[in-house]
Amino acid sequence: MNILFINACVRKGSRTLVLAKDILSKMQGDITEIDLGKENLAPLNGISLEERERLLKERETDAPMFQYAKQFACADEIVIAAPFWDLSFPSILKIYMEQITVAGITFEYRKGCPTGLCRAKRLIYVTTAGGEIFCDFGYAYIKALANNLFGIQDTIAYRATNLDVHGISADALLQEATFSTVK
Repeated sequence: MNILFINACVRKGSRTLVLAKDILSKMQGDITEIDLGKENLAPLNGISLEERERLLKERETDAPMFQYAKQFACADEIVIAAPFWDLSFPSILKIYMEQITVAGITFEYRKGCPTGLCRAKRLIYVTTAGGEIFCDFGYAYIKALANNLFGIQDTIAYRATNLDVHGISADALLQEATFSTVK
């Protein structure tokens, strides 16, 4: 099994990364990690969109621009680790999602409706937060893309919250979260 690990934990000592690594240690298969903090990702703009459209029109899907989309589409399982920031996740993950959302690689339109082309049967989203997560636009966004564009219907969110609340042991909360089993 080919597991794609998308690491959006840009801070050293990330508690989200600790939780994600524990989950990954319980999974069976070859793990390929993409550390988004080390990748040279840029937001799409007019020039890059024109280039993308040209390459797709010419059926040049082997172009370097599509490396992330092809890798994502071919994964058997996907794990995304992203700390909870500003009701969502670090912006580098949004840029990555723009790079992989490519008609003809990760999805296609059939009779005007998007149909997923990804092989993955499951996507696991891992996050941690200093307080309570009362509105998680990050997971909602990832789940919507997985379910509605990529064809990945099984999405799971693992969370450890309240890690910065005075009087609560962050280590105990993380330890409790790490004992969760992954099916």
